[in-house]
Amino acid sequence: MSALTVSKADGIARILLDRPPVNALTLSLYGEIADLFESTRDWNDVNCIIFTAQGERAFCAGLDLKEFVGATVEEDPARAAIIRRTFAAVRGAAVPTIAAVNGPALGAGCVLAACCDLRIASERATFGLPEINVGRCGGGAHLGRLIPQGILRRMFFTGQPIDAAEAYRIGLVEEVVSPDDLSAAARRTAAVIASKAPLGLRLGKQVLNEIEFLPVEDGYFREQAYSTRLMTTKDAREAARAVAGKRPPVFTGN
Repeated sequence: MSALTVSKADGIARILLDRPPVNALTLSLYGEIADLFESTRDWNDVNCIIFTAQGERAFCAGLDLKEFVGATVEEDPARAAIIRRTFAAVRGAAVPTIAAVNGPALGAGCVLAACCDLRIASERATFGLPEINVGRCGGGAHLGRLIPQGILRRMFFTGQPIDAAEAYRIGLVEEVVSPDDLSAAARRTAAVIASKAPLGLRLGKQVLNEIEFLPVEDGYFREQAYSTRLMTTKDAREAARAVAGKRPPVFTGN
């Protein structure tokens, strides 16, 4: 039975990670996550994804340590390639993604959250890179996109987690809510996103990923090219007419 379940409603998909007790990741589960997020390119009925986990013991405690201890150095490059594919698939999902973090997000769990477009955290959430404690390097490249280098290096070298309030202060998460409100808060934001033009969301997600590490002028040039592509769509014209007519838009995905 898969540790991943998907439900869809009103243009929003909810992906639930459920592998008790702490939602730790096996290599097989990494592959399942990659397959699922890569398949989002075909989810024409979805405009936003909420990625969350079952329970409150952990959003994801990272790599399954029992499997990790049994791995050999010779196997590591192949394992690393699978893990890179997983994180790339989450970051490259076809539509905007929201990580609803219900508990500790440690190691790979922290990176999974960082690979989403937005993060909403329960007050019980924590974020950490404890890999140094088990003789490994963590996901500094992914977290370094979001937080200052000094804080990243403190997390990396100490292995100590930060709480949700600190994560909000440094910009790692966009909102902190009570545990009881987490699901609703994620859905509220997802509903706003899902109401937008499907092609605008997809092309916008693609170009934001492409320009993230480009110089400003090069990035804006590419963004303008995507904007021109959007102008050719029926939904773009419908959006303009709806604003002018002071009415809700009716999008068709064309």
